[in-house]
Amino acid sequence: MFFFRFFLPALAQAQAAAVDTVAAPAPASPATSPLTFYDFVDGYFGYDFADPASHTRPGFLYSHNRTNEFALNQGLIGARYQDEHVRAALGLHAGTYPEANYAAEPGTFKNIYEAYAGFRPTAKTWLDVGVFTSHIGLESAISKDNLTLTRSLLADNSPYFETGARLTYEASAKLTLTALVLNGWQNIRDTNRGKALGTQLQWKPTAKLLLNSSTFFGNEQPQDSARRYRYFHDFYLTYAATDRLSLAVVFDIGQQRRAPGPGVDTWHAGAAFARYKLSGQWAATARAEYYYADHGVLIAAVAPTPTAPNFLVRGASLNLDYAPAPHVLARVEGRVLHGRALLFTDAAQQPTRTYGNLTTSLAFSF
Repeated sequence: MFFFRFFLPALAQAQAAAVDTVAAPAPASPATSPLTFYDFVDGYFGYDFADPASHTRPGFLYSHNRTNEFALNQGLIGARYQDEHVRAALGLHAGTYPEANYAAEPGTFKNIYEAYAGFRPTAKTWLDVGVFTSHIGLESAISKDNLTLTRSLLADNSPYFETGARLTYEASAKLTLTALVLNGWQNIRDTNRGKALGTQLQWKPTAKLLLNSSTFFGNEQPQDSARRYRYFHDFYLTYAATDRLSLAVVFDIGQQRRAPGPGVDTWHAGAAFARYKLSGQWAATARAEYYYADHGVLIAAVAPTPTAPNFLVRGASLNLDYAPAPHVLARVEGRVLHGRALLFTDAAQQPTRTYGNLTTSLAFSF
């Protein structure tokens, strides 16, 4: 009798409480804000084996280009807004990277990382106008997002940023098409009255493979009368071979009309990357690369003379990454370059064909 009088009512109450608990609706999750903030700080120390007394690296290296001193490659802070219909971004930065890459820009323009506004003309398109990251190349200005600490020769000598209008069409979950009208090859303020054109196609046939094709066409001479049209194509693919091994291949080719006289100058460059994840915090990346340019076009001079020597450099590097926390990345990279001509200077201030450096970086982002 004791059992029926006390245990059964208690059991009934427990079952009712359980039903109420199951039936109670889950609390609504907070809505995601369309406004986000970001920052990135990349401090580094570089050492050159050939000429340790110098504080500058060869003129065609723009990323992490100071040596034998502690320096800030990029300090970046910005905000982005995006909802279903409109988006905008504003990012400001300082450091040796904008000093080198924005040298031709006036005043405060040097401090603009991105500044654009856009809207959706249709459900699958975006139209953006302003300053934005380049549609060319695998590697970006933010070093933590790249496979190696320093940028490859072909990446350092193609645009980091662009100014103009871009129309992006999301054809499907696997295919994105972009058309651009630009002030030119890595310009904020235009150097002539002409406008450049660009395209980009990104195709991801599988979850592991991405293929990219980008083009550029425009006159990149400072005077409208001295027209030397530039034609350029960038191709790269990335492939996640396994959970630990990632591969990438990049190939660029371009031509620019030669003057005086008929003909064109051609340049082409390539790079291959292999990244292996050693553990949850450690990863290593090997890179092989080369860069060839008729008469040093683009990499040595915007408008070279027909008698200028051809440019050829080959190189290799090994990069080691350590991520002690989700927002922190420590990197060290050793790099060797070898030129066909005497392009570099040794410790005795004598010309040499071989150049080597070591770069370390500690980066923070959120």
